[in-house]
Amino acid sequence: MRDFNINRRLFLKGATASLALTTFAAYGTDIINPAKSIRVGLIGCGWYGKSDLFRLIQVVPVEVVALCDPDKNMLNKAGALVKERMSLSKTPLLYSDYRKMLSNHKFDIVLIGTPDHWHALTAIEAMKAGAHVYVQKPISVDVIEGEAMLAAARKYNRVVQVGLQRRSTPHWIEAKQNIIDAGLLGKISHVEMCCYYHMRLNNKLHQEPVPDFFDFDLWTGPAPLRAFDGLPHGRWRSFTEYGNGIVGDMCVHMFDAARWLLNLGWPKRITSTGGIYVQKESSSDISDTQTAVFEYDELNCVWQHRTWGTPADPEYPWALKIYGDKGTLALSTMKYDFVPDGDGNKIHKDVLYEKEKYPEDLKEERIELQAAPATRAHMLNFLKAIEDKGRPVADIEEGHISTASCILANLSMKLGRPLVYDPKTKQVVGDAEATALLKRSYRGPWEHPDPNKV
Repeated sequence: MRDFNINRRLFLKGATASLALTTFAAYGTDIINPAKSIRVGLIGCGWYGKSDLFRLIQVVPVEVVALCDPDKNMLNKAGALVKERMSLSKTPLLYSDYRKMLSNHKFDIVLIGTPDHWHALTAIEAMKAGAHVYVQKPISVDVIEGEAMLAAARKYNRVVQVGLQRRSTPHWIEAKQNIIDAGLLGKISHVEMCCYYHMRLNNKLHQEPVPDFFDFDLWTGPAPLRAFDGLPHGRWRSFTEYGNGIVGDMCVHMFDAARWLLNLGWPKRITSTGGIYVQKESSSDISDTQTAVFEYDELNCVWQHRTWGTPADPEYPWALKIYGDKGTLALSTMKYDFVPDGDGNKIHKDVLYEKEKYPEDLKEERIELQAAPATRAHMLNFLKAIEDKGRPVADIEEGHISTASCILANLSMKLGRPLVYDPKTKQVVGDAEATALLKRSYRGPWEHPDPNKV
């Protein structure tokens, strides 16, 4: 990997280092000046795959070599957008099969924005091909996939940044430094995490012919092959064949942030209950109501989601609340609020936007404006780790712990009992049935990655 020649005087040394909030606002393409453009490929050209690519090209000069997606319409649209956005003379090369893309080109970085069931195979193959990887969360659909991804990153000495960008969110970093690390919360012994968005598919689907522009067999890949009931884009998260529901999608963000903020590792024990309590008519098979408890010494992190009804706190419908004996800190993607217990001042901070610095954000379809600065910072942290041959703030190991813990919560709900995972033996302690569920069956001819043979 070529050196990126990052200006060390200007660049943030790690997302948790001491910094003024304005450091993030100052980020721009003047910080990194590579001798040559970084060769980039994107696997998965849907909403967030393109969003991650566009955030990367905002902070460093890149050559977008190729794009990959089994939906020809989505792929062609992404190619045209990249060409226009970067003022290119020609469209990047387009592939339906990631294996051909990786075999035909040498990449410095591969971005992975596929559905969850494709993360492990694409990431491992990209690492084997010599690329550093930015992979969306959650990193895997089963625990052993995550173990294999971690093993591959270490074996091939690749930097892998996971899209858990709360770790790079400016107002969250400020809250960590000025409130948590400064001791304003006192002894912390309880964390509440929640999501009350109505984001579950709630209608009955019916089988349809597969359109000629969509390779459904390739899109499905190692997952179980469902009857085709319309293009799965935007609603695949409602099916356990492709992901781990709202716990795998939304809890992983907040639980990972809690672990980062409070310096937590693997939970001692994980318990979860829930199911489909209200929205029973849908084709979706993920829970509409679920509670999970991630236990630590003298601290519980408790998750709750409902895809129906009203949020417990309308100001914080998807959020993290940390309770200490001296006060409470509530955080969301939009703001944070600290409320002391007794005397002291309340502290409020809103999200940082960068609309003036990056006016192109305002023209981008479906962009999450509140997340764009965090993702740009996350990309810069990724690039810095590559240059330093170090670990990024959301290293694959951190992403694996957070992802696997959420998967284990779903397994706990399924089995109806608490689970204790041992990452050294890669087993659920004293529970052969649960251990067998850590690795799900792959549809042939795809082969499940083995942590010992990557």
